[in-house]
Amino acid sequence: MIEKHMPQVNFYTRDQCHLCEDAKLMLKLVKEDIPFELNEIAIDKSDELTERFGLMIPVVEVGGEIVQYGQIDYFTLSKRLQEKS
Repeated sequence: MIEKHMPQVNFYTRDQCHLCEDAKLMLKLVKEDIPFELNEIAIDKSDELTERFGLMIPVVEVGGEIVQYGQIDYFTLSKRLQEKS
């Protein structure tokens, strides 16, 4: 039996971010169709992450590669996850 690799998704977010809330809902919808491990990372606790992602938030990263930021949509996210799994 071949075991499929489950993609690792990093979701960079911050408090008081309405786009982040929308992105979180989109990630939940995609996860219903394509299994993946989700790591939610709040950038406000890290100067380095705030500097790196501050104006891009929310950011979705799959396998170390940024797949989307700002507006997160189902089609793009699910397509990239299918490529990575």
